[in-house]
Amino acid sequence: MEFMAAIINILALISEACRNAEKLPAALVTGGAVEAAAAIFLAFFKPPGGLFEHHGKAAVYIYYSILGGVVVFGLAEAWTGLWISGKLEERRAVGKTILWVSILPLVFVAALGGFVFMR
Repeated sequence: MEFMAAIINILALISEACRNAEKLPAALVTGGAVEAAAAIFLAFFKPPGGLFEHHGKAAVYIYYSILGGVVVFGLAEAWTGLWISGKLEERRAVGKTILWVSILPLVFVAALGGFVFMR
């Protein structure tokens, strides 16, 4: 799957979940798993490049810290999707909030090149 197609599919899933509450748990679990997997692949298979490459060890630590944060957030997002599925009507607002906040880690992973591995 191409990079832009993957981004468009994930954004379409987020949009559908905001309109239809029954799709919210699936969007959270899928989005969180994809974010976490892409960040893990980046951490293990793609060394820091560009800005992170020639600016010392601090920049490398920042690179891996960002990826670690995205992995933790992706796993928390997936867990939230499972948690909301128990009482969807009561927990829908929490799910929508997490879903909209999840766009930022998605942008981080896309900017660092994580979706190159999803072809």
